[in-house]
Amino acid sequence: MTTLPDTLPEIKKHAKQLMQKAGDNTKRELATIRSGKATTSLLDTVRVEAYGQQVPLNQAATVSAPEPRLLTVQPWDKGLMGALEKAILTADLGLNPANDGTIIRIPLPPLTEERRRELVKVVHKLAEEGRIAVRHAREEARSAIKKVEHVSDDEKHRSESEIQKLHDDAIAHVDALVEAKEEEIMEV
Repeated sequence: MTTLPDTLPEIKKHAKQLMQKAGDNTKRELATIRSGKATTSLLDTVRVEAYGQQVPLNQAATVSAPEPRLLTVQPWDKGLMGALEKAILTADLGLNPANDGTIIRIPLPPLTEERRRELVKVVHKLAEEGRIAVRHAREEARSAIKKVEHVSDDEKHRSESEIQKLHDDAIAHVDALVEAKEEEIMEV
């Protein structure tokens, strides 16, 4: 358990950092969800068995999106081709890599309407996790503010109001990310 700050400015700064982290996390999670277009961040969660350890795919190969519906994976070591292909298949992303011996091509099939709706539900679930993290940071800050000594009630109230404003801004940021991602997924 980390020690909580004990002055009002430190509490506000800590809460802002936690809320920022929650927003960044949500943005990163949303980037890994497949929309209609090919994006290299789609493979960010894929881990490969290389040289006796699990490493992120982008540390074993160059990932690029040369066309809107195609990803390519160019391994730095040709001996990793099989491991890369296996990692992409087992990552449960619904992708079928094609290995030609020098490069792995990953065609992205068009999304069905049903699959788009499923992805939107996943986006909303991830967004709710982000909102929960933001609310948790607000509650942590509020309880820390109540424990601060030698500060007037007006100061405490003003600080709580500032924390609430940070909370509202962070929630609005998460909502904007969700709206943009939902639009991207539903775009045909």
